[in-house]
Amino acid sequence: MTLSICTAQLNFVVGDMPGNAQKIISAARQAYAQGARLLLTPELAICGYAAEDLFLRPAFMAACDDAVKTVARETAGLKGLAIVLGHPEALLADAPAFSRCVNAASVVRDGKIEQTYAKRELPNYLVFDERRYFVPGTGSCVVEVEGVRIGVLICEDAWYPGPAHDAAAAGAELLAVINASPFHVGKSAVREQTMRERVLETGLPLVYAHLVGGQDEVVFEGRSFALHADGAVAARAPGFVEKLAYAQVVKGQGAINIEAEVAPVPSPEADLWDALVLSVRDYIGKNGFPGAVLGLSGGIDSALVLAVAVDALGADKVRAVMMPSPYTADISWIDARDMAKRLGVRYDEISIRPQFEAFKAALAGEFAGLPEDTTEENLQARIRGTLLMALSNKFGAIVLTTGNKSEMATGYCTLYGDMAGGFAVIKDVAKTRVFDLARWRNAHDPYCTGANPIPERIITRPPSAELRPDQKDQDSLPPYDVLDAIIARYMENDEPIESIIASGFERADVERVTRLIKLNEYKRRQAPVGLRVTGRSFGKDWRYPITSKFRA
Repeated sequence: MTLSICTAQLNFVVGDMPGNAQKIISAARQAYAQGARLLLTPELAICGYAAEDLFLRPAFMAACDDAVKTVARETAGLKGLAIVLGHPEALLADAPAFSRCVNAASVVRDGKIEQTYAKRELPNYLVFDERRYFVPGTGSCVVEVEGVRIGVLICEDAWYPGPAHDAAAAGAELLAVINASPFHVGKSAVREQTMRERVLETGLPLVYAHLVGGQDEVVFEGRSFALHADGAVAARAPGFVEKLAYAQVVKGQGAINIEAEVAPVPSPEADLWDALVLSVRDYIGKNGFPGAVLGLSGGIDSALVLAVAVDALGADKVRAVMMPSPYTADISWIDARDMAKRLGVRYDEISIRPQFEAFKAALAGEFAGLPEDTTEENLQARIRGTLLMALSNKFGAIVLTTGNKSEMATGYCTLYGDMAGGFAVIKDVAKTRVFDLARWRNAHDPYCTGANPIPERIITRPPSAELRPDQKDQDSLPPYDVLDAIIARYMENDEPIESIIASGFERADVERVTRLIKLNEYKRRQAPVGLRVTGRSFGKDWRYPITSKFRA
């Protein structure tokens, strides 16, 4: 006995219920034609993940309900095909204001909803806020398809033993988990290992269907997979692409075997690059921007963002603008021109010297007798931000900002200057990893947009904001390997200051960096949205007060 299962690893748009429904219907028809009799869609596929406070709007929930009915009606002719459909389902009208619905998976077959399972474990940590919107479910859902009893779980349910154990007790012979689990570096391996624990606990094989695509601060890498009953990988779809992935479930003599293709696991740098590219492509594409514009300084951060943007959008949709100041080194001009030429993007140069001198002249009376300091440095950054936003307004292209996580953490960035823009591509990428990614991209051309795009000198020269004579980043900050390690320990892992010092870091460095992290919360609150690629980013999963006396 053989059951063909199709995991619909698809990229949905939040709030586009008609479009999402048609994508599911198309996948169902293709899967059915290929012999599949079970189609697994991702978590909340009908509405996209995550819809946030849209779940609180009755009109939104009604549109989700209509889309579920559309899928059932339009797939009724696919006789015998069971669709596990992810969607929100409204509760009674008198339910508490912030508990109006469940995160559901309905089994749709022959035009009817046979069962509906409500997610039991609701994550409420880091980027997750599901208890704000959903009521936890109870019980289990087991459906028989082609003689195989399938236990349905939703994402976080499979991170705890209880729901899987209950599905097994209810007669499941195979676990099917539908998911929308945001990416961060290393998360794919963690998922497979966690699912392996469920498999070994229950003795049941498992199929994991995962979402793909970018949604504001998060990106989903897909990489759906299946595990044999002994925990070995039976199937794995490629990451960061839409894919209808098929697995043949063979049942015989009391055992179930899964036959499917197993895609290789790429390097962390390749994974991170794909995440950045897909996030930029989806943020710009789903929001209807015709392209992107960014300031190209001749430094490594803007060089990396330019390379990502071209891989995401194509050279014809990316514009780079060099805006030299009186302190811009000749090599910055040369390297910026060289990189723009290598990638084939439109490149313009707009000097900010006239505007800078005009601002200084306008403020001369107010600043009389005072030395130049960061005020004049910030003026240059703000002039550049104004010029980029003007180009964005005139031509519609979104401004991509180029600040990295090390800068965002310590405030080594200018509010209303280099922080001005629409999408912060590398705001969760530490400076040390920026260098790693630049070297990786020069050694690889994954999207065939140009080999070795970043001039070597951009990677090897000491980083500088070039806002005053002979300026270097390390004049104001500890060495980046030290800085990034402290940020990771304190910000990402909540390690106490004294513990970081005890592990070998200089007290002065730790106290300085952690002080800067706290002082610059007000800046980060005003920064553009950007992609999360670590276990904790400055965004949804970092919610710290601006006004606070706590220092440990």
